[in-house]
Amino acid sequence: MKDEKIVGRIKIIAALFILLSIILVARLFQKQIIEGKSYVAEAKSQQDFSKKELPQRGKIYFADSTDTTSGNYAMAYDTENFSLFVIPRNLGNKQDVAAKLAPFVGISQMEVYSLINNDKSYLPALKAGLSYDDADKIEAQDIPGVYVLPEYKRYYPESDFSAQLLGFVDGSGVGRYGFEGFYDKELQGSAGEITGQQDTLGRVISLLSENAPKNGTSYQLSIDRSVNFYIYQQLQLAIQTYQAESAMAVAVDIKTGKVIAMASLPSFDPNNYSQYANSNQTALFKNPIISTAYEPGSIFKPVIVASGLDSGKITPDSGSTFGSSVDVAGFTIHTAEGKGFGAEKIGDILRNSDNVGMVWVGQQIGSPIMDQYIQKFGFMDKTGIDLSGEGVGIVQQLKNWGQIGQATVTFGQGISVTAIQLVMAYAALANKGVMMKPEVVDKILNDDGSRSSVDPVTVGKIISDQTSAEINQMLVQVVENGYGKKAAVKGFWVAGKTGTAQLVDPATGKYTQGIFNHSFAGFAPADNPKFALLVELNKPKNATYAESTAAPVFGNIASYLLNYYYRIAPNR
Repeated sequence: MKDEKIVGRIKIIAALFILLSIILVARLFQKQIIEGKSYVAEAKSQQDFSKKELPQRGKIYFADSTDTTSGNYAMAYDTENFSLFVIPRNLGNKQDVAAKLAPFVGISQMEVYSLINNDKSYLPALKAGLSYDDADKIEAQDIPGVYVLPEYKRYYPESDFSAQLLGFVDGSGVGRYGFEGFYDKELQGSAGEITGQQDTLGRVISLLSENAPKNGTSYQLSIDRSVNFYIYQQLQLAIQTYQAESAMAVAVDIKTGKVIAMASLPSFDPNNYSQYANSNQTALFKNPIISTAYEPGSIFKPVIVASGLDSGKITPDSGSTFGSSVDVAGFTIHTAEGKGFGAEKIGDILRNSDNVGMVWVGQQIGSPIMDQYIQKFGFMDKTGIDLSGEGVGIVQQLKNWGQIGQATVTFGQGISVTAIQLVMAYAALANKGVMMKPEVVDKILNDDGSRSSVDPVTVGKIISDQTSAEINQMLVQVVENGYGKKAAVKGFWVAGKTGTAQLVDPATGKYTQGIFNHSFAGFAPADNPKFALLVELNKPKNATYAESTAAPVFGNIASYLLNYYYRIAPNR
C-alpha cells in the first residue's frame, strides 16, 4: 500500500512538472516568437535616441549711415536659452527625478512627479527659458532620460522703434506681420537631427547620423537706422505738439524704390507682443503705412494735374477765373478758406490749393482719363512691397463716379489710398515719370557667408519727362510761395504739396466738421531729386491746416535726409 501511495505521489509530481514545463515552454514561445518583435522594438527604442537641433533664425539688419565701421545694425536676432525635456519611459526612480528637477521647474515635487509618472516617449518642455547656470546644474546631475536643449528667443534691441515694420516672432517660432511675416520661411532655416544609441543608464554609446541645422537667411535692409530714429523722434514730437492721435512718415529713394525710412506711432514692443494681444491691442501690429487706406486730400492734386498735362488736356498756361465756390450736381464745393482766388493758371491752382480750380481741371480732363492715370499710378493695386499685411486703396468704378465723383477726386476726397502708394506716386513724379517698386531688402546674407544684392525693379514709365519737369516747377512754387513754406529747407529747392483731408464719420457716413488728416508729400532736392517723403498726422487738435503741422515736420526730416543721409552741399 505504501509503495502504491509513493508511486501515485511521484506520478502527480511528475505530471505537475510536465504541466509546468508545458506552461513555461508556452510562455517562452509567446514571449520569444509571438511577442518577440515587440520586445525587440521596445529594447531598440530604449537603446536608440534622436535629438533635434534647432537652427538660428536669420538676423535683420538696418543700414546705418552714422556707423563708419560695419555700416549696419542688428534690429532683430536670436538669443540662446535652454529648455528642459524628459522622456518618461527612460527615467529611473521618478520620485527621485521629480525631487531633483522641481527646484528648476518652479513647481512642487508632486506636480513634477504627476507630469512624468507615465511611459510616454515625449512630453512638452517642462521648463523653457532656463538660464545658462541652471542648464549646467541640471546637466551635471547626468540624469538618464533628462535633456537640456538649446533654444532661441527672438530679441529686438530697439523695443518699439520700427516694430510695425519688423513684426515679431510668436511663441511657436512663426513670424507675424511686417518683415518677420513676409520672409518667415527664409528666416526660419531648417532643423538638424542627431541619432545614436545609448546604454541602460542613458549614456551615449555611438552616433549613427548627424544632420546639422541650417540657420535662416539674414537680411540687410535699405532702412537707415539713424534716419528712421530721427523720424521716430519727429513723430513723437508732432503728436505731442499738435495733439494728434497717430502719425506716420515714409521716405524712399526715387531712383531705386528702396525704402530709406518708415515709422509710425503709436507702436508696440515686439519683445512683449503677447501683452498687446491679451489686452486687445492687436491693431497696433499692423503697419499703417502699407495697410491703412485713407482719403489723401490735396496731396492728391498733383497726380490729377499730371494726368491732365500728360494727356494733353491741359497745359501749364491753361486757366480761368474762379470764385470761392462752385455747384456740382446739387452740391456746393468751397475753397478751403472760403475765398476766391480769381484768375489762375494750373500752377496757381496748385500753389493756392484751390478746390474750385481743381474741379475745373477735372472737367477739362474728364473722368475716363483721370481714371486711366489713377490706374497707371498704381492706386488700384498693391505695390508689392516686401512686407506682410499690405492693403490697397479704394477707388470707385468709373461708371459710379458721376459729376460729384469726378469733382471730389480732383482734390483727394471720395478716394482712399495707402501712404506707400502715394509716396511711390510722388517718387514717379520726381523721377522723370519712372515708377519703381518699393523694396526694403538691400542685401541677402546667406548662412554660408555669401551675399547677394537685391536689384531695383522698374514698374514702368507713367508720365513723360516733360510732364515730370512741369509738375516739379509747380510744386517748387507751392513751397516757395504757397502753403508749403514751412516745408522749405535752407540751401535747397524743395517740391511738395500740403493736404488737409476732411474725415468721414463711420457711424453716419458723412464728413465730420473740424476733424482732419494733415499731410505733406514732396521730394528734394527739386533740381536733382533724390528722395520722396510723405508725412501724415491723424486728427491734430490744435491746428487747422497741414501747412502748420505736417509741413514743418516734413521740412525737418527733409533737412536731415539732405544734410546727413545724402550729404548734399547746399546750392542756393
